[in-house]
Formats: sequence, structure tokens, C-alpha cells
Amino acid sequence: MIRTMPAASVLAAREKLVLDHLNDEVLQHWDDVLATFPHPHYEIIPTMTVHDGDREVRGYYSESRTAFPDQHHELISFRHSHDAVITEFWLLGTHLGPLGPIPPTGSSFRVRMTAFFIFDANETLVIERIYFDVLTMLKQLLGGLEFKNPANWVRAIRVFRGLMRMSGQPERRLLETTPPDLSA
Repeated sequence: MIRTMPAASVLAAREKLVLDHLNDEVLQHWDDVLATFPHPHYEIIPTMTVHDGDREVRGYYSESRTAFPDQHHELISFRHSHDAVITEFWLLGTHLGPLGPIPPTGSSFRVRMTAFFIFDANETLVIERIYFDVLTMLKQLLGGLEFKNPANWVRAIRVFRGLMRMSGQPERRLLETTPPDLSA
């Protein structure tokens, strides 16, 4: 099925909304970020988690910025599809606070990511779906620990224990997918 791209004016409006969204995330202007979609919904594919609704998304923001207070991004590319804006960027930050049960390592990370900003038929942003290689991030967070220092062995064990506590059941909504209808 061949899908038609929206008009240039629609693409321009989407682009402005997504760029505003990204910039407000860096500035930690959460009310402005949340105003970009009427029902905030994030899907974090590497962790198989969903943050749905204002309260859950604000919790996600709080947890991620507690762990990485200086989190920011460097945009690599920006693309349009018939129903989405696709961004590719470097996400950067320093692990200065706990990330759930994972204690801070003090290490910095720089991870290449992709986010799909998906729009419905009314041009409403309905999902931000994020993909990245979590192993790359973990390698950088743990790689900053000096393992010649026995004190860091204890921290590394706590990090691994925290990771094990975080590795629960994947969000069912991310497992139950429907293939696209390509017959039309």
C-alpha cells in the first residue's frame, strides 16, 4: 500500500511541534512538553515500558532527570513519514542520581537514539516511541567505574542488583502488535 505524504503545511506544523517538544524536554519545561499531546504517551522499547497519561509521564520525567539531571540531546536527523516525524539524535547525560533501584555511577553517557513521534488522522501527537541500545548506555555507565578500586566493586554489584530488579515483565501493550494491512 502506497501512502500519501501530507501537505507541506502539515509537515511544517509537525516539525515545529516536535522541535518545540524536544527543546522543552532539555529545558525541563514539563508543562510545555505535555501540552504537545492531549494524552501523553511514551513507549520506551529497550526497557519495554509504557508511560501513559500525565501522571505516569511526569513520573518518567522525574525519574530520568533525577538520574541524569544534565540530560540533553544533539539532533542528527529529522525525517517525515505519512503519519510520523522520525528523529535521530545523541542523548547525553551524567548519572548523578538513582535510576530506580540503580545507584548513581557518576559516569557520563552518549547514546544514539531514534524517536518516532506518531500522529493520528487529526494531526494530534499520540505517541513518542523511543528506541536505543541499552547495552551501549550500560557499558558507558559501568565503564566509568575504576574497577581497580575495591570500593567500586560494591557499587558495581549494587548496579547489577538494580538492573535485575528492573528486569521485570515487559509491558503487554508492546508485545501485542498487529501487522500493517499492505493489501490495499
